[in-house]
Amino acid sequence: MIKILSWNIRQGGGTRVNKIVKAIETTEAAILIFSEFRNNATGIQLRTALLKQNYRHQIVTAAPSNDNAVLIVSKYTCNGFVFPKADTHFPHNVVMAEFDAFYVIGVYLPHKKKHRLFDFLIQTVKDYNKPCIIAGDYNTGKNYIDQKGNSFWYTEDLERLEQVGMTDAFRHLHGEMQEFSWFSHQGNGFRYDHTYVEEGLLPLVQSCYYLHQYREANLSDHSPMMLEIG
Repeated sequence: MIKILSWNIRQGGGTRVNKIVKAIETTEAAILIFSEFRNNATGIQLRTALLKQNYRHQIVTAAPSNDNAVLIVSKYTCNGFVFPKADTHFPHNVVMAEFDAFYVIGVYLPHKKKHRLFDFLIQTVKDYNKPCIIAGDYNTGKNYIDQKGNSFWYTEDLERLEQVGMTDAFRHLHGEMQEFSWFSHQGNGFRYDHTYVEEGLLPLVQSCYYLHQYREANLSDHSPMMLEIG
């Protein structure tokens, strides 16, 4: 069984980093994807602590210290890729790890801003010769399903992603059950965080779920998402 955990840690984690690292240890995940990672002193603290937990392989861009970016770390050997030309304005929002059997693409897609990252992801799925897993904070979802209203941007792009063979692992297992990974100050729920799996890997998907207890304990404003395959 391989556990892949994705988590928006909110503005780099700040003073919550030690608690985040302790929470990660209890999950026993082998591959981690952090969105809103920041290349600053706190980011170094996080990466060093994860090295001590045997996450020896780490992939991150050279994003400016105040930019929200993506970090992938793994206990398994992998090759790392960054994509500075994926989007002119958001070159640090996608990173990729290559394993023997699949690719893991970590994303932090901008919230209600124009970007071309869905185009990049769709082309990547088409071009690469191994199945892909795309996980992280998409900052969008399906209107009326992943939120009560219809304010999401990029719903049509999620449908385009599905047309090239990617499947929402949570929906694959749970249908249209409503569950939210982030809540507004008004208490409105949104499912921003997703894990999409290429069809060839679907028979291996054992479970896909959120760890709401860490959001409820204020370790971040997002719930981590776990994918278990094997």
